[in-house]
Amino acid sequence: MNASHSKLTDWGLAQISIEKHHTILDVGCGGGRTVSKLAAIATQGKVYGVDYSDESVAATKRTNARWMDFGRVEIRQGSVSQLPFPDAMFDVVTAVETHFWWPNLPGDLREVLRVMKPGGTLVLIAEIYKGANTVAAKLAEKCASRSGMALLSVDEHRELFTNAGYSEVQVIEERKKGWIFAVGRKLKARP
Repeated sequence: MNASHSKLTDWGLAQISIEKHHTILDVGCGGGRTVSKLAAIATQGKVYGVDYSDESVAATKRTNARWMDFGRVEIRQGSVSQLPFPDAMFDVVTAVETHFWWPNLPGDLREVLRVMKPGGTLVLIAEIYKGANTVAAKLAEKCASRSGMALLSVDEHRELFTNAGYSEVQVIEERKKGWIFAVGRKLKARP
């Protein structure tokens, strides 16, 4: 996971502004490389990772042991459907190559919205999506119904974010590679 998604992750993270003091959550932290990249960017902030898999949590902890020793990273086991965090905690939430496996995509996006600060940003990054013109995407589309994947088109990503309550929704494709980047913000509280 760490090696195969590194360039995709770099491309996606380059699309947003992450400030050094941000508190960040990586949902589906897998092997932990994204958590490490985020900790290197948010030098005065804190990065949390959460994953459903005990094995992924252990791998992320190994990958980020140095950051954890400094108190800059914290990793938890949990589900995107019931995130183990209080309301309005995060400036940025990332999910790399995971959202198509979430058990209740519309509800899970609302759960992520709950833990985001007003004005916070959610970023979904993936190397496959419905309608991408790559061999991997076409194979994934054929197997999606049997595998439980929820592959969405560009328009379906936009609609998903909007229906879940996000604003300033954007979806960007890297057509040659079949990559997709979807971003939305939580509305700021009105004075």
